[in-house]
Amino acid sequence: MIAKGGDGLNILMFTNTYRPIVGGVSESVQRLKSRLQAEGHRVLVVAPKMKGQPRHEPDVVRVAAMQRFNGSDFSLPVPIPGRLYEVIEEFDPDIIHSHHPFLLGDTAARAAETYGLPLIFTHHTLYEHYTHYVPGDSPRMQRFAVALPTEYTRLCDAVIAPSESIRDLMRQRGANDSVHVVPSGVDTRRFSRGDGTRLRAQLGIARGDYVVGHVGRLALEKNLPFLAEAVTRLLRRQPDAHFLVVGDGGARDAMQAVAIHAGVAERVHFTGKLHEQALIDAYHAMDVFAFASHSETQGMVLVEAMATGLPVVAVNASGVREVLANGNNGLLLPNDDAETFADMLASLNDAQRRAVLRDGALATAANFDETRCTARCIAVYRRAIAAGGPFSHADDGAWERVRSRLGAEWQLLRHRGRILRWVFQDEPVISFETNESKAPQK
Repeated sequence: MIAKGGDGLNILMFTNTYRPIVGGVSESVQRLKSRLQAEGHRVLVVAPKMKGQPRHEPDVVRVAAMQRFNGSDFSLPVPIPGRLYEVIEEFDPDIIHSHHPFLLGDTAARAAETYGLPLIFTHHTLYEHYTHYVPGDSPRMQRFAVALPTEYTRLCDAVIAPSESIRDLMRQRGANDSVHVVPSGVDTRRFSRGDGTRLRAQLGIARGDYVVGHVGRLALEKNLPFLAEAVTRLLRRQPDAHFLVVGDGGARDAMQAVAIHAGVAERVHFTGKLHEQALIDAYHAMDVFAFASHSETQGMVLVEAMATGLPVVAVNASGVREVLANGNNGLLLPNDDAETFADMLASLNDAQRRAVLRDGALATAANFDETRCTARCIAVYRRAIAAGGPFSHADDGAWERVRSRLGAEWQLLRHRGRILRWVFQDEPVISFETNESKAPQK
């Protein structure tokens, strides 16, 4: 790559989800972009056009997309390669960072091959937990969902795993060996400053009442009916307890139905989506944070909760066990047992016990501060750039550029061929959990 002078990097990111979508990947990309720019790097994000997107978006390029794919919150980008190549050449990137292994992830791979740039991929999502959004959900579709990101890593110079669990799972599935653990960071200082008294008053929650909270997309893959069952058991036992749910989605009706059946619906409060300070204040209105998802690559909302001083009660799953230390910053549930979950929540209806766990929660959150996490990400970028050497196809003539684009298409065809071999193999689907997974037989 031609040196640009100074230590700042030009970083080109591709993501299929971005604001106004509320979710882990969208939030992670936005936070990483902001932190990198604050540290003197240039960042350009390529994302789908979406209804409700901000009118003025510095350093963001939008491409056409089909909205709300199959009833989900996600959009399917329809890239316009010619225009994107013009943007890329004008931006003159040092490195490309892809946040998905398909759609705009394919475009990222094409651009990296065309311009001789290092390609970094962050494995944000366990896609096998999301196949119910696709018509014809089946074991074969789940094999495809496992194969897609695994094979995509082989197109990349380096891969980022948000947690040790995901790193180990990727290695067991036969992914690229160059995997680095870099969690998505949280602005811990900002989350530490909030006031939940106004929200409590609005919802009719008394100052001394016990509030169990949850934040996130209300999607069925988040194991929310089970969470609602556990928390409503607590509410039936303790008349001073409330359940505060921040977020929205298709599982809201199921959670509400559980509360109605338990006869505690008046103490289950749904706020809908909250942003910025309103979200932080909602965390501060809680006494403890409850989480039941098995589909996380990183428990970012757990870190947000801990940054506000909340102890966490959660199931033992990927992305959770790296954050939650049982008895130190919260309580870790060994399996999905609603009665045990309710017992753990009840045990924290004690201000003194919560105060002990608060110190551990704040210490844990400090380890995930966005400044530290961004520094680790930059280190991955610099190693990949150094390994790639001082060459870029951006310096070639028109004919070499065409050959490079053909080479990119060939790489993607090989990528799809390997995926098909996974999909049509006769072996059972690789297990979701790290300790039960195995690499595919080649």
